[in-house]
Amino acid sequence: MLAILLKTLPFFAVIGLGWLAGRTRFMAPESAAVLTKFVFYFALSAMLFRFAATLSLPEIFDLRFAGAYLLASLAVYALAMAVAFLRRRGLGEAAVEAQCAVIGNTGFLGVPMLVMLLGPQAAGPVLLVLSIDLVVFSSLLTVLVVSHRSGRLSLTDAGSMLKGLLKNPMIVSMGLGLIWGATGTPLPKPLDEFLVLLGAAATPGALFAIGASLVGRRAERVAVAAWLSFAKLVLHPAAVAFAALVLFKVDPAKAGVMIAAAALPVAGNVFILAQHFGIAPQRVSTSILISTICSVVTVSAVIAWIAPLL
Repeated sequence: MLAILLKTLPFFAVIGLGWLAGRTRFMAPESAAVLTKFVFYFALSAMLFRFAATLSLPEIFDLRFAGAYLLASLAVYALAMAVAFLRRRGLGEAAVEAQCAVIGNTGFLGVPMLVMLLGPQAAGPVLLVLSIDLVVFSSLLTVLVVSHRSGRLSLTDAGSMLKGLLKNPMIVSMGLGLIWGATGTPLPKPLDEFLVLLGAAATPGALFAIGASLVGRRAERVAVAAWLSFAKLVLHPAAVAFAALVLFKVDPAKAGVMIAAAALPVAGNVFILAQHFGIAPQRVSTSILISTICSVVTVSAVIAWIAPLL
């Protein structure tokens, strides 16, 4: 456990450095926003494109893997919604809280950290987890909130949802990478070196941006946020482990990567969606803060646990 903690500590140290830079105003909020945009649209997109372009579809898509992750995530999603309903929250709030319970920071934290820690063979499983989170669960939240507010999901709403997915640079870069890979054409050396160079900025840039984004997040509704953080950091990886290893008999190495990805803290895009819909953004913000701090220990513990599977 200590050895794994020492390996993960540098990643969280960069997050801490980003927080310190923002907290001391060395980096203004506007600068942090520019850094986030650079990572989101350029560095991380280059990394994802290269991963997808150099992997075959079978290396990324595994039906048994996808089934295990979906079933486990939906189970935790349903549990989080049930707890929200017991507290007499509406469907919109319940859906946002459920999103906190299952959507981890796979893009900014999971892809760079897990591939570096677990090896290049982790890229395919991590990309599949990221794709399911972006396509299935972001769409599910939109469907639930819009249907609750208007009583139905119109073609206009469905079109807007599809347009939003197609404009997401992570989805676009992975899709284009898969198309390139399907041709069987190796990446030209200058292009490959360009992608390696630009993608190398994704890891430190994303971690620094995560830290900077934590500045200004004040802990409110701590009890609820603590429950959602527990669901994300403990219940989600536990459910994924049971589904992958017991129910679906996923390849242990791939299952280990899936479990590690499920153990990541609440993603920042959940806050963006909550803010967009005007539903419990402060609750989500607190969940991100608590889960990110606690993940220093919990992610290390999960990686130490799955290490024999890899």
